[in-house]
Amino acid sequence: MDLRQYYAIPGEKPLDRIPADGGFAGIFRKIVCIGDSLSSGEFESLDRENKRGYHDMYEYSWGQYLARLIGSEVYNFSRGGMTAKEYCQTFADANHFWDQDKVCPCYIIALGCNDILNNRMPLGSVADINPDDYTKNNEATFAGWYGRILQRYRTMEPKARFFLVTLPREENSEKAVLCKQHAELLHQFSDYFDYTYVIDLFQYGPVYDREFRRNFYLGGHLNPAGYLLTSRMIASYMDFIIRNCPEDFAQVGFIGKPYYNMGAKW
Repeated sequence: MDLRQYYAIPGEKPLDRIPADGGFAGIFRKIVCIGDSLSSGEFESLDRENKRGYHDMYEYSWGQYLARLIGSEVYNFSRGGMTAKEYCQTFADANHFWDQDKVCPCYIIALGCNDILNNRMPLGSVADINPDDYTKNNEATFAGWYGRILQRYRTMEPKARFFLVTLPREENSEKAVLCKQHAELLHQFSDYFDYTYVIDLFQYGPVYDREFRRNFYLGGHLNPAGYLLTSRMIASYMDFIIRNCPEDFAQVGFIGKPYYNMGAKW
């Protein structure tokens, strides 16, 4: 057995290898996925009258593929068209997603497409966060609403780990600029909040070009293979982060429990 493949590997990039079993992403026994259509397994239909339909089919979401891959429970706190603003204002409350019995040790957050690319909400920065009271964030910006999600779940479980997913790289030059800015903001969040990591598909994931769309898209959304591929990228990136920051993850089994090990980093 070559243990070196389970350690940080000098020069390795996040998606250089794709472990068949999801690697160390499996240390989290419960995971929440917060997102929009791409987190909900949404498929796009088109009938003979050219009428489009949009269907959230959660069993095909990358979150549920991830659950089957690593053998963990994964919950979809997502819906097609979701924005950070709507999540905070109505969606989470309506679905009891703030309830204490739904708190998990791990949150994967994939929001921004509808906020920034479709609704063109101002991006903002971490300066829009009120560290003392998330209800007083600058809620005119994506950063203000997004930060509110992180802050509220952090108050519910201070030791939870957050993985923030960037938007992928698009061929469209205008979209690419916005996606890059979104990725930079998420890295600001990672620096601002403890135990918060970026799954940077903009920098390290594939370009969503014509060939990618031919293989992995159905209309304007992913097809089943596309969602499965996304789950593999998410798991592999998590595995990479865990292998490179082992001290940050040694005590995840104690998250939500009244135990800890003072000799190790939380």
